[in-house]
Amino acid sequence: MSASALLALASRWRFLDSGAADGATNMATDAALMAQARRTGEATLRVYAWERPTLSLGRHERARDRFDAARLETRGIGVVRRPTGGRALLHHREVTYSVTAPLSAMSLGQSYAAINALLLDALASLGVIAIAAAAARRVLRPEGAACFAEPSLGELTLDGAKLVGSAQLREGGALLQHGSILLADDQGLIDDLRIGAPSDVPPTARAATLGAILNRTVGYGEVRDALARTFTRATGAKTMPFVDQPSGDAAAETASLQDDLARLVIAFDAPSWTWRR
Repeated sequence: MSASALLALASRWRFLDSGAADGATNMATDAALMAQARRTGEATLRVYAWERPTLSLGRHERARDRFDAARLETRGIGVVRRPTGGRALLHHREVTYSVTAPLSAMSLGQSYAAINALLLDALASLGVIAIAAAAARRVLRPEGAACFAEPSLGELTLDGAKLVGSAQLREGGALLQHGSILLADDQGLIDDLRIGAPSDVPPTARAATLGAILNRTVGYGEVRDALARTFTRATGAKTMPFVDQPSGDAAAETASLQDDLARLVIAFDAPSWTWRR
């Protein structure tokens, strides 16, 4: 599927590089952009980073008896729970992307493939030829091994190792898909953060990374620019953030987005959400 299939998801697109933020702000921004897509029909490709290493937990993943908040803080590692499903992931040396769009006639699998096509084209422009994984040989439980231990159906891999871990949420007439493109492998640190891993959870496997594949240091800006170029070709949209001085309807929508963001940051920062199970 061509990256231009993004236009079947939405006719209006924008690109946003929001830089680095804390975990709650990053997840709240994705959720706020999802709400904006629901209201306006406009889709956004967002690229972002993390202010400090942060463990993110899947929406339905068990956390209370598996990770210790005090230990995470002592090691300088933040923690947040994602609005999407999946398993534990350490955000550090990576580029994170998100796509928020109104729901279209595309199925979950079709929309996942359309977004993957953009990612695959951007990676190919960097000299990395990845493929989408086939279905896992076994059911991947939310409380099982870490996210990058084993690819799920459709996640992007190289030589069987996961390079891009992604998850999609479809809710209330909109979708959010976000994921991590690894620059270097920090995922093994997750094993050191466990209170006590179940015997059936193997140590986190070594993930594929852009640095190892290309045998050089790959920076955030290089990956962001590759995504922006591919996105522009696929959608014809300008690669620019929200307008500097919005007026009229744009100003009202910006205000709605900021209101959503302020409310959602509080929700994603709350221990009752992070450690709810």
